[in-house]
Amino acid sequence: MKEIFIHISSLMAIVVALSACRKQDPVVELEKAAVAMEKMETAPAAPDAGPRPDPASPPPAKQVQQAIADYKAGNMEDAVTRLQLLRSMPVMSPQQRMALQDSVAAVMTEIYVLAEKGDPRAIAAVAQYQRMQNTR
Repeated sequence: MKEIFIHISSLMAIVVALSACRKQDPVVELEKAAVAMEKMETAPAAPDAGPRPDPASPPPAKQVQQAIADYKAGNMEDAVTRLQLLRSMPVMSPQQRMALQDSVAAVMTEIYVLAEKGDPRAIAAVAQYQRMQNTR
């Protein structure tokens, strides 16, 4: 009976470890954030919803789409900058913020892996990310 408990415990630990190791695709996560941002643009605004985004800046969904294009084109530094600026937007629903956070996490994970391998674009993107984090 004790051996069964040990085997079941080991199996459960393996399942938990394998489920935590799932790799996120940065482009898929960015596309999820773009969809969430589009929902923000199409939702009717409440009369006193608080601060509004600058009307001269592109809409958030467009900015996420541009971050996707930058990332796919290898302009990691531009993608990181755009995503960091989006993260600082004050007007965002919790679902939109979570989608954006997930996409930033996936992108930065991929960039850190590339930087460890010596990719100069990824190293520059990490440096840009750290500069933006420190200037808050």
